[in-house]
Amino acid sequence: MTDAPSTCAVLYDPDGTIEAQLPLDREPHRSLVKAVLAWTDTADLCESDLAQIALQLTGHARIVAADLRRRAAGLPEDSKRRALVDVVLAEADRRLSMPAQGTVACSQNRARLVRALYERLDRLASLAPQAATTP
Repeated sequence: MTDAPSTCAVLYDPDGTIEAQLPLDREPHRSLVKAVLAWTDTADLCESDLAQIALQLTGHARIVAADLRRRAAGLPEDSKRRALVDVVLAEADRRLSMPAQGTVACSQNRARLVRALYERLDRLASLAPQAATTP
């Protein structure tokens, strides 16, 4: 047995600086959210598929919430925009503290959460240039 050099690298990034520089992969998740919220006949969906969908949406919700949290950190504490972000993030934390389940209701709730987080993130991003110029 030979000792071949490792092609693996361990990444230590406790502050999330690398993650902050990576763009969100929005389109696949927005498509999933749209599909999940459009379900009318769920008879063909099995519990394991629903569990996977809920887990996928949960993971993405955590990523979007972290990005929103980073962007909101630059806003003044007394800002109305900051207050709205804090409300959305508190609700996200509450929902994400509950374990994901393999049910239609859970998948749709996680889809609504992802949609709400993206809406707040987009509003914050669209207002960011004005926030930078306002004294």
